[in-house]
Amino acid sequence: MASITIRNLDESLKRKLRLRAAHRNHSMEDEARDILRTALAHERPSSGNLADAIRKRIESVGGVELSLPPRGPKRAPPDFA
Repeated sequence: MASITIRNLDESLKRKLRLRAAHRNHSMEDEARDILRTALAHERPSSGNLADAIRKRIESVGGVELSLPPRGPKRAPPDFA
């Protein structure tokens, strides 16, 4: 089993954890473990990639047609000599 250390925890948050654990007859460590287990069990699966997420969010407002400027001739490569 792995273990973690949580540093810089606010005193008020630590107090709330201690009180919650006491009400449930758990140790603070057991209560923190249970909170993490519950929170991560309800984690939403990722929605794919960023482009798909953006497309899904804005598809209801319609699309935008952008005009692309015509391509010009290729430039000559630089001469470093």
